[in-house]
Amino acid sequence: MADKVIFVASAFKHGCTQADIERAIKTQIYEGPLEGEDDIYAIIGFDSAANPIEIFYNRVDKKTIKVFHAMGCRDKVSRQMDTQMNTRRNHARYDR
Repeated sequence: MADKVIFVASAFKHGCTQADIERAIKTQIYEGPLEGEDDIYAIIGFDSAANPIEIFYNRVDKKTIKVFHAMGCRDKVSRQMDTQMNTRRNHARYDR
């Protein structure tokens, strides 16, 4: 993960705080590219109250990310992440 996190005002639009986002980054259970988007990545992690939240960000450079979206994890996002994780697991089985 990045050494530095930049927060854009829109990251707080849905009520997540900076502390919530930082906690979710530290407790992430998923990180990867957002399907169908160039240079947009997603994290699913847990906020300060242990609720799952989704975070979208862009890479600024190798050590810095810019978070522009954070909110309670929606079903469609968690389903997409599940699909991507299952695809990765299946590929890992065949790559052995």
